[in-house]
Amino acid sequence: MPKRHIRFFCKAYVVPVTKVGVKFDGGVMDMQLEPGVQGREELIVEQKDTAARYGSGLVEVYATPAMVALMEKTCLQSVLPFLPAGHGTVGVKVNVSHSKATPVGMQVVCESELIEVDRRRLVFKVVARDEVGEIGRGLHERFVIDTEKFMAKL
Repeated sequence: MPKRHIRFFCKAYVVPVTKVGVKFDGGVMDMQLEPGVQGREELIVEQKDTAARYGSGLVEVYATPAMVALMEKTCLQSVLPFLPAGHGTVGVKVNVSHSKATPVGMQVVCESELIEVDRRRLVFKVVARDEVGEIGRGLHERFVIDTEKFMAKL
């Protein structure tokens, strides 16, 4: 099986890649995706990322909606290189826990791993950590879309 090297923030991940034909709105698209694809994103918590700013709480700590957004971004960015031109993914399900507060100024790192590919449905395991330890984890599902067709249906 061929291997593909993916680089995220100077960290290389090697994953086996196979071409999968997926029936999609009357046609077939080629995706080179299989479980094992990993992603990594990081940020420094700013005032704009706090629960008080999001309106999801009253304190100046990293907001749960901000953590979920980082998790979704991490998953999206990890699979984009494998999708055909004109395709993207949309988030459809999030099941995560936010287990620890993170103050403004601290770094947060999110890592994702694609654990299931079922035609257009992608399931990811996600974990977020700050400089002290784990702050959240869970599962996230996304669907592969043809962006133009998706937007035309709205």
